[in-house]
Amino acid sequence: MAVALLTRDQIARRVARDIPEGAYVNLGIGLPTTVANYLPPDKEIFLQSENGLLGMGPAPAPGDEDPELINAGKQPVTLLRGGCYFHHADSFAMMRGGHLDICVLGAFQVSTAGDLANWSTGAPGAIPAVGGAMDLAIGAKQVFVTMDLLTRNGQSKLVGACTYPLTGIGCVSRLYTDHGVIDVGVEGARAIGLAEGLSIDDLCRLTGLAIAAPSGVSA
Repeated sequence: MAVALLTRDQIARRVARDIPEGAYVNLGIGLPTTVANYLPPDKEIFLQSENGLLGMGPAPAPGDEDPELINAGKQPVTLLRGGCYFHHADSFAMMRGGHLDICVLGAFQVSTAGDLANWSTGAPGAIPAVGGAMDLAIGAKQVFVTMDLLTRNGQSKLVGACTYPLTGIGCVSRLYTDHGVIDVGVEGARAIGLAEGLSIDDLCRLTGLAIAAPSGVSA
């Protein structure tokens, strides 16, 4: 059977499914941002943006964009009823003070122990782009990561130990990838959902890691 890798929209939808009612959540730049488009309207979830928004909604309909209402990635967003604006410093106080239940970030590498590297590959001349990632990684109660499992060169981004500069140590709890969903932490990596047609043996071969999995897992 051919492997049906998850699309970016399917990954975002899968993350949205795991965010509980009443959670305060920060969505990082890139793929994490699209999670906002899949949160069910009957579920009260509070999205925070580090540039000073609480109560952020999904992307606006084409033509309804407000150039002064953007997220941290400078993409147009909406503000739900009851949402508010505040100073950048207050936003970082929320992030650093343990007031966020979940943040969703991208990554260059994640270790099986939950270490996160997402601000630099360490390449000569690379522009540092840490932003608020360190504040979020340590300040949020849970860190979810969305990413392709493999680089363009076929190397696994899930690794035994990160070789890129670290953003946070032991902070990631769950990975959402095109190959499936994987929990990480002190007990190592454990697949809880696999793309259709992918076996746990395939996943171990692709990553070069020993990854546990209950029987019958599916994405």
